[in-house]
This record gives sequence, C-alpha cells and structure tokens, in this order.
Amino acid sequence: MLLCAGHGTRLGPLGQQLPKPMLPVCDVAIVRYGIALLCGYGIRDIVINLHHKGEFIERELGDGSALGARIRYVHEDVIMGTGGGIKNALELLDPDRMDEPFVSLNGKLIFDIDLSSLLQAHRAAAGALGMMVVRQVPDALSWGAVDVALDGDVPRVRDILGRGEYMFCGVHVTRPSVVRQLPDGEACMIRQGYLPWLQSGHRVAAFVAKERAYFAEHSTPARYLQSNIDLLGGAGLSYPPGPLTGIHASADIHPSASIRPPVRIASRATVQRDAVVGPDAVVGRDAVIEANARVQGTVIWPGTRAHGELSQCIVTPHGAIEVDATGAGPALECRGQAGIL
Repeated sequence: MLLCAGHGTRLGPLGQQLPKPMLPVCDVAIVRYGIALLCGYGIRDIVINLHHKGEFIERELGDGSALGARIRYVHEDVIMGTGGGIKNALELLDPDRMDEPFVSLNGKLIFDIDLSSLLQAHRAAAGALGMMVVRQVPDALSWGAVDVALDGDVPRVRDILGRGEYMFCGVHVTRPSVVRQLPDGEACMIRQGYLPWLQSGHRVAAFVAKERAYFAEHSTPARYLQSNIDLLGGAGLSYPPGPLTGIHASADIHPSASIRPPVRIASRATVQRDAVVGPDAVVGRDAVIEANARVQGTVIWPGTRAHGELSQCIVTPHGAIEVDATGAGPALECRGQAGIL
C-alpha cells in the first residue's frame, strides 16, 4: 500500500498546488519512484489511498498498467491517518481473508530499500506484529526516536517517540489481522498501533536500512529541493522510474545557451538564447527558460516560463519561492519570475 492521502501542509504553496506524492523530482512524480521500487522487486498489486487533490494522482497513474502495476484506489472523505487509512483499505488488501503480509510505504518517499531483504527478515521475525524500517540518524529525536536492540539475530523495537538513535522511515511490513486491531476511524499506525502494543508486551521487529541507501522525504521545500539536487548528483537508485539527468531529445536548446551539468532538461522544454542552465537545475517538460536567464540549484516545474536570476528556487506556474539552504527559514519570494505557459 502507498499512503498518499496527506495534506502537505508544511510545503506551503507547493502543497496547495499538488498533493505531496505528485511533486516532480527530476521531472518525475514522487509516487512513481515508489511504484518503480515495488515493481522492481516484483510487487505489482498496489493499493493507494487518496484525499487531498487525489484526482491528480489517479489521473497520473490510471490503473497502473503503463507502469507494469495493477493499482486500485481508496478515496477517503476525511483523513484516516497512517493506520486508519490502511484499515479502511483492508477489503482491497485482503479480500479473501488470507492474512498475507503486505508492505506499506509513505507516498512522499524516495527510498532505495532492498524489499527482498525486508520481506525475508519479516519472515524470520516469527511472532512479531510487524517490522518497521528504521535508519540511524544523528537527529533521531526530531524525527520521533526509535529505540532498537538485538533480540537474538533479529533487531526489535523497544520504544518509539521516546529515546533512541533511529528514525522510522515510513515503511513497514505487517498483516491485515494486526491492522484490524486498530481503533475504527482515524488512527496513527505508531501512536494507536505499534506504541501501545509495545507497551502491553507485544513484539515489534525492526529492519535497519543500509547506511548508504538513498532516503528522502519531501515534507518541506528545502527537503524537496535537496532531493532533486541529490539525484542530479548521482545518488543511486536500484530502480529509478526513468532518466533523472541529461537533456531529452525533444528539448529545444538555443545554440548560444550554456548548459552546465548536472541538469535534467525534460521533454519539449525550451532554453532560449544566451540562457545559462545549471549546475543542479531541473527544467520540467514544456517549460521555457527565457533569453539571458541564469538558473542554478533550482527546479522549474512543468509548463512554467521563467526568467531572471534563479538560485535555490522552486519555480511553479503560480509563482517562485526561494529556499533557505539550511531549511530553517521561511520560503521567500524569488528575484526571478515565473508564469503559466
């Protein structure tokens, strides 16, 4: 299951325009990265829950056949939460009451996780209610710390949202019979699920992601921009959803324009005379970089016209924001400009 029903509040104007899983990273919607990962490991039956601007996601993916997947949707009239959303989808996840384990991923993630190893580890963790994917980070408290210890050969979760050196990555494996224990209505898989179950003596296993496995979540403009730059720079993905760097054959680049890699210039994009694009620039499909523009460290959304000097910016058809490189400050209006084509 891909969880795609969130509001994207912390993204500000970006989240008002698109649901978080539809934000383009290197001109590919985030949700497509999750589907490419699942299909790469042979998981093709996918359920997606929708709420905020869900029609954008359904229109983008359809039934999934073009991506090698079989996608079904659950529409939530009200947000059900990370646990309630899964429980609300059990008729699709477990129609025959076979209680087979399934993988749940947050739809805002780009994560190069080895799903085969995850499922193998889950099978070895007999008796665990679920297996949470975690990674060791220096700022675990800011992510909701997870305390992990070895239980024989299997890491187990000892505490959540308290102390610990790990963060929960938004990916876990569990069974429908476990999810059915959640309260009805809106429920968090952590706060109303794994945490109280742990406190009552049940066992929850952990899967520690490889230290170098690429992981990005896109809840703020700074994280979103950095994800684009990281992938342009060659951050490795086992199953990318398509080309993430380079110039599409249908792009129109003026001979006097200067392209400074790494860049992604997508299909039917136009770079006009004497413009400079790059390094670390994404120009979305059908976008136009006007003459004499300077674009670096910036993402230009599809169908957008941009000019001026743009650095550390996200440019959308509804305007442009400048991103504080530290991620600490607010998004500000950019010096460059943008418009709808």
